[in-house]
Amino acid sequence: MAFYQFTATQKIPASVEQVWDFISSPKNLKEITPAYMGFEITGANLPEKMYPGMIISYKVSPLFGIKMTWVTEITHVENHRYFVDEQRMGPYAMWHHQHKIEAIEGGVLMTDIVSYQPPLGFLGVIANALFIRGKLKEIFDFRTVAVEKKFGKF
Repeated sequence: MAFYQFTATQKIPASVEQVWDFISSPKNLKEITPAYMGFEITGANLPEKMYPGMIISYKVSPLFGIKMTWVTEITHVENHRYFVDEQRMGPYAMWHHQHKIEAIEGGVLMTDIVSYQPPLGFLGVIANALFIRGKLKEIFDFRTVAVEKKFGKF
């Protein structure tokens, strides 16, 4: 089974505390997700901040407008430094997403490292080459613009 990594970085002209407050709140996920994905959190009683062991369930249409349930668990959190979400149910055979932030001169460097395996074995390899990797880039490009609207351009 094929294994891939996708990395995105963004410099943000804000403090670590400001960026952390924004990215560690599950309620802000919709703001940084393209509208065409139909993202909606379906879990009840969502807390203000992520914590280890937290389960987030949502509906999303990653491809062809087909709605699916995606469930992730926040497995690791180090306040003001990073958190990790891992898929428990969803479109990938495996999904592990590290969200890291660090202070730099003039702001924050945010780094996302997504490690994933597409479903369906060899067909997933083809799907990754044809559209999955491109779709991930498109989603993170959207997020870059959304974060710039929130905090400004570096």
